[in-house]
Amino acid sequence: MASTHLKYLSLGVLVFQTTSLVLTMRYSRTLQGDGPRYLASSAVVTAELLKILACVMLVFKEHSYSVRALNSMLRQEIVHKPVETLKLAIPSGIYTLQNNLLYVALSNLDAATYQVTYQLKILTTALFSVSMLGRKLGVYQWLSLLILMGGVALVQWPSDSPSSPEKEPLSSGSQVVGLVAVLVACCSSGFAGVYFEKILKETKQSVWVRNIQLGMFGLVFGVIGMFAYDGDRVREHGMFQGYNSLTCVVVALQALGGLVIAAVIKYADNILKGFATSLSIILSTLISYFWLEDFVPTSVFFMGAVLVIVATFLYGYEGKPSTNPSRA
Repeated sequence: MASTHLKYLSLGVLVFQTTSLVLTMRYSRTLQGDGPRYLASSAVVTAELLKILACVMLVFKEHSYSVRALNSMLRQEIVHKPVETLKLAIPSGIYTLQNNLLYVALSNLDAATYQVTYQLKILTTALFSVSMLGRKLGVYQWLSLLILMGGVALVQWPSDSPSSPEKEPLSSGSQVVGLVAVLVACCSSGFAGVYFEKILKETKQSVWVRNIQLGMFGLVFGVIGMFAYDGDRVREHGMFQGYNSLTCVVVALQALGGLVIAAVIKYADNILKGFATSLSIILSTLISYFWLEDFVPTSVFFMGAVLVIVATFLYGYEGKPSTNPSRA
């Protein structure tokens, strides 16, 4: 029973975290201010560093705050098991690419459209789960995935609705860039998530140790990407150029998201985690319209969003009974 409660608590926190991250990230990437804007690649690196520190503290707590026990465990699980550690290089590199793509997407798409379109990661996760984990999906789950695709297609349907007069409308080119970034991020999210789930289920290592390994590679890949794409600006203005309190909130939420996802994978599967995220569409749409004022919902968008929400509950309807036998 405790495990069930933890599962739904993790999913609930994920909905809140995803909604707040998307909205604050979008606001931070469109906010006009003095000086240079913060670098997305720098934010990804900082988030990975925070995630490593948080996981180390969690492992430290698990070992009764013993520095000796912490040092011994990290050396045994990371240094003395290089093959196991190297397995995390693949999903880590993909996650780093995905995190950078999300900044690109939210720089070119409003939060509501991004939030709905990004739910296609549920479809990619389902397909990778079937092919890599041998998971069998029921009729309702396959039907919900079809409904999901239809809903996202409606959201992306061209519209002639007027945009907010206070905001300069996005060009078609920037919208295409945002859409491509989301689609690539969906594919990378599906593969990396299932790959990571497979590793977690094949070994008995702590999920926090696995996240330390994941974060170590992510930090290396992130630094390489930062100097490859923003090296000149980093050398000119520094890695933390353009940082403010809002940027720190975005970085903290992104780092927290990695830990929440790890908890969700531990107590539920990737597909259920993805569907829970779609519940944040409602909040994202309302706040995008009333607060950010960069989005005007149309009847087509409304229909698409409703289909995605329906798909969420349709999957959950069949998913609940299957969890009872596994609790023992």
